[in-house]
Amino acid sequence: MNIAVLGGTFDPVHNGHLAVAAVVSEKLSPVEIIFMPAGQPWLKKDRLITQVGNRLEMVRLAIRGNASYKLSTAETDRSGPTYTLDTIQELSAQISPPGELYFILGWDKLAELPRWYKPGELIKLCRLVAVPRIGSLVPDMTALEKLLPGLSGRVILLDKPEVDISASVVRERVSLGLPISHLVPPAVEAYIREKGLYKSSPSM
Repeated sequence: MNIAVLGGTFDPVHNGHLAVAAVVSEKLSPVEIIFMPAGQPWLKKDRLITQVGNRLEMVRLAIRGNASYKLSTAETDRSGPTYTLDTIQELSAQISPPGELYFILGWDKLAELPRWYKPGELIKLCRLVAVPRIGSLVPDMTALEKLLPGLSGRVILLDKPEVDISASVVRERVSLGLPISHLVPPAVEAYIREKGLYKSSPSM
């Protein structure tokens, strides 16, 4: 069985995340998609992240009923900033041939990969599945290969889905009292309303 990790703060999880999971599931079938909420991502140390319990519960609600989708608390269980490499190292030990380990990320994040923590070690342990996002340019693989040798042979570059949803837009719309039913699963919307999340500030 292949395993594909879909990481992120999921603050909140939204329909774009689910669209990505669906496309990757079709592309890599059979595959298990692991939704991996981050604890305190080191690249977002300057932003307050919603309490872990709330983010985990929203993911649980979003993926409920899909046997191929799993929730992992591996990163939220760690203290301090979390690094993708730590997670991938743990998961790689659980993969038996001929299964492969994949890490899903956006085109924009792929372009930033050389800035990540020990990216050279990361691409040795897993293949990357890069998905488009509205407004993002196709990654310049030639330039990235120069910065991170070996990268081009470890990337699957997809041309769909073109995700035009961001968690920041969801948070902002909630703070302004605008509808989000077209952006998140119904159960997630109900949870956000019930817990009063994102009302105080669009940046939270």
